[in-house]
Amino acid sequence: MTDSPDVSLQERYAPLGVCFGCGPANPDGLHIRSFPSPDDPSTVVAEWMPETQYEAFEGMLNGGIIGALLDCHSNWTATYHLMGRRGIDRPPTTVTLDYAVRFRRPTPSGRPVRLSARVVDSADDRATVESTLTADDEVTATCRGTFVAVKPGHPAYNRW
Repeated sequence: MTDSPDVSLQERYAPLGVCFGCGPANPDGLHIRSFPSPDDPSTVVAEWMPETQYEAFEGMLNGGIIGALLDCHSNWTATYHLMGRRGIDRPPTTVTLDYAVRFRRPTPSGRPVRLSARVVDSADDRATVESTLTADDEVTATCRGTFVAVKPGHPAYNRW
């Protein structure tokens, strides 16, 4: 794959991924596109445009969709971090061990939201990530989750 700055982590390392939140190959998915921040190499960012089909009520994004956005973006932050920590050229496949979302205020739809995440703790096989969802320059949700690199025998092993 190309190293173009326009190619997301998902497109670069999992172009055939079918995850609902971040799989480039899922025609019905959210298509989250995560990028290492050009301003801070320890941060991964994404911008996503909510559509009306993802609303809980008119003008406001559904909480389950918010959770999916934060989960997938945080997972890619973790796997990208573990790839660098291990000094390898392909990220290990990671899965969500746990995550908790705090909804701070309603998230409007119809205009872009921004995701930002960073690893706050890690070991060889896992990373804990804190992330935020921002709309109109206000944090509307936060998340903290732990993501684990799977081993052979796990159904997700080598899925990207």
